[in-house]
Amino acid sequence: MLKILLASTLAVPAAFLLDQLFGDPETSLHPICLIGNLISRTEKRLRSVFPTDPAGELKAGRLMVLLVAAVCAAVPALLLALLYRRDLLMGILAEAVICYFMLAEKTLEREGNRVARELEDSGLPAARMAVARIVGRDTENLDEQGVLRAAVESIAENFSDGVLAPLFYMTLGGAVLGTVYKGINTMDSMTGYRNEKYLYFGRCAARTDDAVNFIPARIAGLLMAAAAVPAGLDAGRALKVFLRDRRNHPSPNSAHTEAAAAGALGVRLGGPTVYFGRIHDKPYIGDDLRPLETADIQKVNLLVRTASVLGLLLFCLLRAGILLTLQKFF
Repeated sequence: MLKILLASTLAVPAAFLLDQLFGDPETSLHPICLIGNLISRTEKRLRSVFPTDPAGELKAGRLMVLLVAAVCAAVPALLLALLYRRDLLMGILAEAVICYFMLAEKTLEREGNRVARELEDSGLPAARMAVARIVGRDTENLDEQGVLRAAVESIAENFSDGVLAPLFYMTLGGAVLGTVYKGINTMDSMTGYRNEKYLYFGRCAARTDDAVNFIPARIAGLLMAAAAVPAGLDAGRALKVFLRDRRNHPSPNSAHTEAAAAGALGVRLGGPTVYFGRIHDKPYIGDDLRPLETADIQKVNLLVRTASVLGLLLFCLLRAGILLTLQKFF
């Protein structure tokens, strides 16, 4: 068992390298797409079985979280058990590929650069379409500052659940725990809304996602503040704004990385945002020292990339410590 744990330690840095080389592939066979299909089918089946009153929807939502998490754990666990038993190298390669699908740092960078490129080369309408690929807010009426704010916020926020949290859970439990995390995160993105359809059904998924992101989000904010030093940005202000504004968001986890990024860049994020035609008066994050510029997208990309490398190094050291501790008992 210890031999497999030692071998699987190589999977996470290998997955990170694959992500840096190729980015997240767009295919219907992507594990996240398959998880999304599982969630949709499970929701449809449970809604047909449970009552449509609040109590019934709460029960159905709880059961969905349990079922999806169980499948997300069982499938990679069985696959890797078979492959590791047959050949150690085959198991490492398979685990690295599964972990690779859970990471999205390169894709965040690519999508951010797309927004910057469209804004500079094609104008505001094209930039609105580009930023709509990575945000949930309404984009059709955004001005240039609104597009830039949306892009920077999305890149900073998604660093936590698209990079740091998967690295954290894959360090602790390999591809199995990483896939469970992404299953929970995908359930929240699909059903964790406070609207008529999902107010009760999606509540368990939303709260579970808040719970599993609680520690990674805070580590992500601190790492982003630390990354400001090698990225050539203002680390002192990043830490100051992180500590001051990290709770300025309806979500208990989203503002941590946004606050660190706003401080590092010396800009103000947050504020009134339109979702589905309704204005949500979100708190401001950061200080309004200067207007956002197109170059800030490249700066936040550099900040995220640097923080990702720091996170990988930190978690590899954590994994090594865990294995050294386990070694004493074997």
